[in-house]
Amino acid sequence: MKPVNIGGHAAYQKHVLEQLCKYYPNAPTSFDPATWDIMKQFWSMDLSPVDDLMRDRYSVFESEPRPPSSMLRSYLLSIKCKITSTTAWASDLKQNYLHAILSGFSVGDTPGTGTFYDFFDRPWLSDSDNISNPVHPPKQNPKNPDKKGEKAPPVEKATVYDLLARFEIEPPKEFDPAARLFEIFKSRFLDASVNQGLIDLDSLAVSGDGTPVYTGAGERKTRTCDCLEKGVRDCKCNRIYHQPDCSIGWDSHRERHYFGYDLYMLTASASENDLPIFPLLDPASRHDSHGFWYNFFSMKQFLPQANVTKLLLDSAHDAMTYYPYCSEQYCSEHGIKPFIDLNGKGGRPPVYKDDFTVGDDGVPVCKEGFRMRLDGAEPSKGRTKFKCPKISFAGGNPNRTCPHPCSDAKYGRTVHLILKDNLRPFKAPPRCSKEWDSEYDARTSSERCNKRQKIDYKLEDGRHRSSKMWYCRLFAIMMCQHLDAWTLPKSSRLKDLFDRAA
Repeated sequence: MKPVNIGGHAAYQKHVLEQLCKYYPNAPTSFDPATWDIMKQFWSMDLSPVDDLMRDRYSVFESEPRPPSSMLRSYLLSIKCKITSTTAWASDLKQNYLHAILSGFSVGDTPGTGTFYDFFDRPWLSDSDNISNPVHPPKQNPKNPDKKGEKAPPVEKATVYDLLARFEIEPPKEFDPAARLFEIFKSRFLDASVNQGLIDLDSLAVSGDGTPVYTGAGERKTRTCDCLEKGVRDCKCNRIYHQPDCSIGWDSHRERHYFGYDLYMLTASASENDLPIFPLLDPASRHDSHGFWYNFFSMKQFLPQANVTKLLLDSAHDAMTYYPYCSEQYCSEHGIKPFIDLNGKGGRPPVYKDDFTVGDDGVPVCKEGFRMRLDGAEPSKGRTKFKCPKISFAGGNPNRTCPHPCSDAKYGRTVHLILKDNLRPFKAPPRCSKEWDSEYDARTSSERCNKRQKIDYKLEDGRHRSSKMWYCRLFAIMMCQHLDAWTLPKSSRLKDLFDRAA
């Protein structure tokens, strides 16, 4: 039968209060402050609409299921309690009465391991636990980077421009099986953060970055041919991959190869809490410059109301394709300001205006070796203006300190950088400006968000073998991140009601 939740969130709160009074009569003194904080969070978190969102995933011919809201609430509580095994959590619910009560279950009547795994199947909109076909030819492993600390070169045959052209016509479909998970996350957590003013979807500044997610010690695959018996070890015949969505990638931080995913996360960089917006589990071998387009166009499909106005990306995304797509001057349809660090691998002319070179940060350098001084931008003309740094105007009179001035003009030599000549180094705002520095400093929100997921909430400790389970765990962690950012009342209504009932 379909799930039924009579009374909604009010019924859950009544149940929690009655069970606490019965099993924890001295609750105000028996729980530490950290436990009370978790209790207040779950007391205030209304998940009852999840039952309606999940109703179509149940059959009328099944036996009465556990309410999806209670199952999700219990799973979130396991994330909070750092219990990474579903089997261990099902056992904990039978022994720890408080966890059973906060989940919404009655003491002695808690779900088993199989019930949890049955629940994980419901929001996954695919008959397969993975996205890719498990049978395919051997994958190409990434090469080692040329220099220390760099990312491995892309293994994709398509270029960044090819991906952009393809996705503008047809968005990627890799995220489709996780669409219901995102719907739950958006309706109950992301929208709540927007309503509290933590995120501004009308003018969204996002920071994007990929991070390795280790899922196993190595790649597990099975041959579908008898080439090995014939003495051919390196045949190109199909293999059966047990984790088809994963691959071998390069971890530039640890400087080693690993097997798993590359988690590409878009984070609200303007949020004080580094809140996640949209995730995508890419194969580990996928380069960040490609992973961004997969994520960005998936987000546009599932979160169309998000108006992205700023993109904060590291040097791995420094490809020419990004700039004309985002630039306000030459692509007003999108109106996005890109803040992308240069990778120093090209994209700037060695000599500009005959006797001026351009530095790695897009600042002209005169023939005497002095960096020019930024003197403003001219958006209507599509250019930025730089002047000689060796002229000052103390008392209104020019004071030249350059031993070999290149111009007799009162204000010295002036150079205009035309943006359309090369949008990578010549962009607005210039990389030498204060606006650039203040905006780009917020890009570290990606690192803090990744740290919160991988270290604080132990993302990699799930040890799952399917994309379905990894997405369930990832979205549960993202929900906890938003839950932690919400402002709770200073006085606990739960404590007040408990004192009255006692």
